[in-house]
Amino acid sequence: MKTGLYQGTQLKQEMKINPRLYQAMDLLYMPLLDLQQHLKQELLNNPFLEMAEDTETEETPEVEPEKEAEEEIDWEEILLNGFEAGGRREEYEEREYFEPVSVATRDLADHLHDQLTLLRFSPRQLLLGEEIIGNISDEGYLECPIDEVVRLLNDFLADQGSEWGETAAERQPYSLAEAEEMLRVIQGFDPAGIVARDLRECILLQLKDAVGQDIALVTGSNDIPPEDLDAALNDRLCYRIARDYFDQLINHRWSEISKELSITPRDVQDAADDIAKLDPKPGLKYGNHGDNYITPDLVVDKVGEDYLVFLNDTNLPRLKLSKTYRDIAKDKKKFAGENKEFISNKLNSANWMIQAIEQRRQTMLKVMNFIVDRQRDFFEKGVQYLKPLTLREVAEVIDMHESTVSRVTNEKFVQTPRGVLPLKFFFSSGLSTTSGEEVSARGIKAQIQKLVSEENPAKPLTDQAIVNILKKEGIQIARRTVAKYRDQLGILSARMRKRV
Repeated sequence: MKTGLYQGTQLKQEMKINPRLYQAMDLLYMPLLDLQQHLKQELLNNPFLEMAEDTETEETPEVEPEKEAEEEIDWEEILLNGFEAGGRREEYEEREYFEPVSVATRDLADHLHDQLTLLRFSPRQLLLGEEIIGNISDEGYLECPIDEVVRLLNDFLADQGSEWGETAAERQPYSLAEAEEMLRVIQGFDPAGIVARDLRECILLQLKDAVGQDIALVTGSNDIPPEDLDAALNDRLCYRIARDYFDQLINHRWSEISKELSITPRDVQDAADDIAKLDPKPGLKYGNHGDNYITPDLVVDKVGEDYLVFLNDTNLPRLKLSKTYRDIAKDKKKFAGENKEFISNKLNSANWMIQAIEQRRQTMLKVMNFIVDRQRDFFEKGVQYLKPLTLREVAEVIDMHESTVSRVTNEKFVQTPRGVLPLKFFFSSGLSTTSGEEVSARGIKAQIQKLVSEENPAKPLTDQAIVNILKKEGIQIARRTVAKYRDQLGILSARMRKRV
């Protein structure tokens, strides 16, 4: 066996994507506000970039202040002049600008906790109330059984009761009766219907609160005897229906309820309409929801007979190369090593950033101009005339990759004469018509919505009836497709929509 050294060659092909390509794709993906923050950060990091000002500010010559004659100064007159009640100095003092900052907002738990602390409860009772409040969902429902709350609290007292309670009475285990009593107390808090264990209880609590308020207005007192409140509740048809016939109520079985109560189906329906006005998720009104503002990236305006597309980028920093740093970079003999590399990288990055921003602008304009041309009937007549459109169609016309079009349209909004819409709104699948043309699925949904809104409530349109109406208009659609679109629109079935 021979041993020795062998030398060979091997070819290997690899494809590496330029990091700047990733950055360019990120710029396309960024919504307007994110891009604004990104450009501001680039201005701070790259000395070769600076903002291009539209107007140059003129330097005002400094004026030497005149020497005033020395005289006795009335400080009281100066300090108090212009001050009204409250210490306002609107006319004489220049106002400072304070940038608004986000502050912590109060949620449902805070709202309930404030009401709990206003009551004269012992520390033991407060602990129980806080535990119940801590198990309430954002919608206002109790998320776990009340006996589970008791068990958790008793486990806490067994572990840390000696450190928490000062007396033996405070460290006694909680009973289910104590928890039920505290639950009833918290259920009387604002908003009405809070801490319910299910939808039925939530509705009953709101009806109870409404009846109690009516009695208080008549009697002028909030101290209502329980027997008087129970009697008043039994007189309310909507309360009795929600209490005794809840399953039939949510299934719109008016005739069954009317037979049981010996009343007309119309009376049952009127009571159901009153119940429908109640809030099924009362806790959400105190939810911690941030304000969402939409800044459109594009604007479509009708000028004469044409629809013109504009970029809404007036608030974006206008970038240009810094003349000062460009002059410094021209003398390459002064720099060597790391300094030369730094200047070269920053200069190339600045040039690329300016080009990438312009490329982003042109790409967005190309996409939106094609959408406007394709969906002109929508802008003229409404959503029912929206045509089917795919990302591939746009990509083929503007000669770009489909993924690029997807990035351009993702999380972007356009302001149009028909409102502020996401760019994804204009993309949808299509259905064939008898004439050979295609109609957008979104347009079909709009037609279904319109048909249901104009139907006879006593004889609502079935899915098959909607199919027949659309077929007369030349739209071929299956009944199951109508049912799917109806569910997506949140429209109930014909039986559930029927009115007597």
